[in-house]
Amino acid sequence: MITEQIHGIWSRELKLDDFSDDDDFFELGGHSLIMTRIQQALSDELGVDVPMDELFRKATVSAISAHVASLQRVA
Repeated sequence: MITEQIHGIWSRELKLDDFSDDDDFFELGGHSLIMTRIQQALSDELGVDVPMDELFRKATVSAISAHVASLQRVA
């Protein structure tokens, strides 16, 4: 499932195990360098290119998951 994959990427890059899919990336301690690594992981692991501005606007696992799902439906 997309949400589980993205949650795993966030967990790895943020070095956190326990957080909700609705927790804000920045409130979890995220910053632009981590977001760059997440962007690359989304491309490498899920085969989707999500622009950085989208990642910053959709700053939860749930929001990014919905966006990735919409991109995969179009592809």
